[in-house]
Amino acid sequence: MGFNEMTHAFLAAKYYVRLTECFGERGKAAFLHAARYYAEQRGRRMAQRAIRDGKDLTYETYCQYGEWISTNEVKALGFANRTEVKTVSPDYEMHIHVCPWHEQFKKMGLTEAGLVYCSDLDASICRGFNPELVYEVSQTLHDHAFCIQTVRNAGLAEGFRLEKNSSGLRSFEYHCAHLYWAFYEVATAIFGEEGEAAAEGVLEDFEEAYGKEAGACLKGYQDTNFNVA
Repeated sequence: MGFNEMTHAFLAAKYYVRLTECFGERGKAAFLHAARYYAEQRGRRMAQRAIRDGKDLTYETYCQYGEWISTNEVKALGFANRTEVKTVSPDYEMHIHVCPWHEQFKKMGLTEAGLVYCSDLDASICRGFNPELVYEVSQTLHDHAFCIQTVRNAGLAEGFRLEKNSSGLRSFEYHCAHLYWAFYEVATAIFGEEGEAAAEGVLEDFEEAYGKEAGACLKGYQDTNFNVA
């Protein structure tokens, strides 16, 4: 299995474990801060591409400039996102019944990590894209039967259909590397050498689960500037 949504979730889960084991409640706060930092970088990259293309930073544009689509590996496992749109206007409300990130956190017995991560991630991506948009996550699969995500006054027309701009899509190798190095940056900024050791422990966990070659791929992105599209 290559890089995909579930390897991405694995990295987030292991950061939660390493940071909370090393630093307790401070580690949990650092994890949430890192998740927001990572997600806002994604949103800003999306906004940069949209502005470059002359697009307004609306929620419709946000949908078009998302950076990932479901991988074939996760589709084959039956864990690809399954979303039910409940309302389109004035608020856009989604109920998510199946999610590979949820499946991975559950598989690892790390529901608490998933709850912290997923309760804020999408809202932070949207905030990075355009802080004037109001994106709410009122419940998640980690402690309910489905996620509820709502965009207030989304400005979408009835019959809206999502079509992503393929030029903005990035591989899950890229997304996994981005997550690893964004969390590494935050961990070392807050906790210094101890934070760096925790991040290196996450890489060791990843290599143990997925192999040295996969770990080398992540290392290869060390000098990447994830702030720019």
